[in-house]
Amino acid sequence: MLGKIKYGKIVIVVFLTLLIWVWADLALDETPPARPAVIVVEESADQKLWVSFSQARSVDIKVTLSGPHSAFAALERKLPLHDKRLRFVFDAVRENMTEPPGWPLEVLAFLRKDEQLRRLGLKVESCEPKIVDVNVVGLVKRTLPVECFDQDGIPVEVQSIEPDKVEMFAPESMRTARVRLSRSEIEQARLTPIEKMPYIVLAEDHVRLAFTPVNITIPTEQDRLTDYPIRATTLSIALSPALLEGYSVEVTNLRQVLGDPINIRATAEAKRTYEEQPLPLMTLYIFDDDAKKGEGRRAVEYNFPAGFVREGEIKLNQPPAMAEFRLIRLPSAESPAGDVD
Repeated sequence: MLGKIKYGKIVIVVFLTLLIWVWADLALDETPPARPAVIVVEESADQKLWVSFSQARSVDIKVTLSGPHSAFAALERKLPLHDKRLRFVFDAVRENMTEPPGWPLEVLAFLRKDEQLRRLGLKVESCEPKIVDVNVVGLVKRTLPVECFDQDGIPVEVQSIEPDKVEMFAPESMRTARVRLSRSEIEQARLTPIEKMPYIVLAEDHVRLAFTPVNITIPTEQDRLTDYPIRATTLSIALSPALLEGYSVEVTNLRQVLGDPINIRATAEAKRTYEEQPLPLMTLYIFDDDAKKGEGRRAVEYNFPAGFVREGEIKLNQPPAMAEFRLIRLPSAESPAGDVD
């Protein structure tokens, strides 16, 4: 007859075994190779300050950690799949580094205060770089007029911006705040005012928002375009290299083509750009087949700026001018005489 199973002893043995495993895991610290990390400035620390790492919102570093394998496994689970870098947040107020023009930050000491790593049981052994410069610029509350731009950075003509000025903390040198509209937002603003938050650009990919939004209304196409007459002084003639070697082109009604104004409907910005562009205002295209007849009649092409054409901000407001031309055979292109013996 088997003796009674002593469950108490079994429980004690299992508990001690688990305790030994845990102790062994804690005792055998790992020190994997250095891994990428990033320090990011806490934007909301003090709105009166612009804190950066050499005018950048973040700085990339490398960090060497040590700790038990289970702690590294827990850390991996916490990191997002799309970005396995460790992320540390730098708060200039908490670090008592708010006096312009800035301070050097001892990175190792800063990283070792990180609560998340300490809770996981991980220690920062080393880092590169060891020092980074923290730049601090004082901002002042200012009232700035608001300008509107499209997604390509081209100014957008607006019907109204309400309010047309906003308060925000900005450098003394800043003159205006910006609003950027996508193409769909521009079309929406033609129908009903659209709300946007103005901002200033402190550095590349580093903006500061205003305190309050504005409502933007874009004029309808009929309202935003104005009739303008433009005078052209030159006509560009485009032809292939083959024709260029063998023919000259005479526009027989050139005085009429250049004498009549080019009537357009455009925004003021599009009209100005068209007049000041280095390209000629008009071009007459001559094709190789025109050489068969020796003459022709064709509409000129108006070299409107492509971006404004795409946005519907410039268009011809008349039938295109018709250029009449002749192709004159060059003497050098005539068939050469036969060789003399």
